[in-house]
Amino acid sequence: MCNGSEVIGVRANREMKIGASMRGGGTVFCEIKVKFRNSMVNKSKMTVWMMRGIGIVLLWTCFYQMMGIWDAFTPILIKDWPSSNSENAMAARLSSDFIAIYRHRHRLREKRVYKNNGYLMVSCNGGLNQMRAAICDMVVIARDLNATLIVPELDKASFWADPSDFQDIFDVNHFIVSLRDEVRILKELPPRLKIRVEMGQYYSLAPVSWSNLYYYHNQILPLLLKHKVVHLNKTDARLANNGLPIEIQKLRCRVNYDALKFTSEIKELGRRVVSILKQNGPFLVLHLRYEMDMLAFSGCTQGCSEEEAEELMKMRYAYPWWKEKVIDSDMKRKQGSCPLTPEETALTLRALGIDPNIQIYIAAGEIYGGKRRMRPLSAAFPNVVRKETLLNPEDLRFFLNHSSQMAALDYIVSLESDIFVPTYDGNMAKVVEGHRRFLGYKTTISLDRKFLVETIDQFSNGTLTWDEFSSFVREAHADRMGSSHPRMVLPDRPKEEDYFYSNPYECLDLEQPNKPLQIA
Repeated sequence: MCNGSEVIGVRANREMKIGASMRGGGTVFCEIKVKFRNSMVNKSKMTVWMMRGIGIVLLWTCFYQMMGIWDAFTPILIKDWPSSNSENAMAARLSSDFIAIYRHRHRLREKRVYKNNGYLMVSCNGGLNQMRAAICDMVVIARDLNATLIVPELDKASFWADPSDFQDIFDVNHFIVSLRDEVRILKELPPRLKIRVEMGQYYSLAPVSWSNLYYYHNQILPLLLKHKVVHLNKTDARLANNGLPIEIQKLRCRVNYDALKFTSEIKELGRRVVSILKQNGPFLVLHLRYEMDMLAFSGCTQGCSEEEAEELMKMRYAYPWWKEKVIDSDMKRKQGSCPLTPEETALTLRALGIDPNIQIYIAAGEIYGGKRRMRPLSAAFPNVVRKETLLNPEDLRFFLNHSSQMAALDYIVSLESDIFVPTYDGNMAKVVEGHRRFLGYKTTISLDRKFLVETIDQFSNGTLTWDEFSSFVREAHADRMGSSHPRMVLPDRPKEEDYFYSNPYECLDLEQPNKPLQIA
């Protein structure tokens, strides 16, 4: 309640004339004044809370943006610091790859701005290196179609049954950020589209193998524009080796050699294996593709017992996606389509003049037939080792039952080896060969298996002496040591021509054969 003096004082104020005309004196006016004050206080409180809310939203937005590019700016000094206690190893790392990687990783590229034509989901199939090449192709396709690529899904249903996701093998944040100037990549679909996909409202197909960009523009782009989300459920060899613009070929190289970095855990363990090997001198990596799945798939049973051949045949029939069932092993071997056996490999390495005391690192899974089949190789080259013999079981504990992560370790060691020798031209052999070419033509011996099995048989039956056999083998492989040459192009037979990822000719510095070409 207001007293009389307050009413008189208010009436005296000409600016508040409304108070003088109200019946009931000062009481009514004071009620109006109190309500006015209360409304102003409420508005002030509301304004404060709104400002606080906006501030919190902005802070969280900034936080998530920083987390998204954290890996691009995290000091390599912390993340990639060598684990070796040796000061010399530390100095060498600082003076070479450490500085180069640090400079590159801290150069954030400008985002490419383009109208998004849709979202491309991809499910890779096959082993690690088949998927690696496929990821490179999918980035190129998404970029050419002006689409947004969702981080590829890795194969979990094949023979190896590896449950690893993309981020378990590759540095996913580096993958996204390093390609931001070419294509937009997301870890998952936006929520609205994710719900649509969960309801089955998207288009899924397997692209035609070895297709050129014309196919993707005329067949896949209209589907993207219509459905907004397209799922490519097969990715192996879906892009042609040749006949593509030079910038597309260089982008394939950039993805393969720059954007696809292994996780810090895999890199660290791989470097440890390399360090152990280098402490004992030069080493040769032998990609001895003589595992059970390879033999069952190819139908090659040279040197196997009848029971083993029967076991391999049963496995081949158990996998419906292995289309070829009835196979003549002897004929396939004579055609050069079988992996070399451990016995054939031992003879070949000896004939090539490989030092018997060199370390031979076996980059492969379990060899079929075990110690019995490995005995001739171990007798000829006593220093045969594997990651399982170089590391403690505890070191590999998290890699067990993850074949792709194990293959990633072998990939790192293969790149660093003094000599790389694959006994079969599978995906790992091809991709590692191409990567070693890109790194400066490191020695990679591409074995001529058709010639070798014929020559080995002649030596075995006494037709050739050892000196003749050795001379023929060396002469046949003099130009098969990983040097540069244009890819062989067979327009109507893409499976038989040189694979792009084994010989990325467009990305090699031909004038300086020991220096990779700048692709970034």
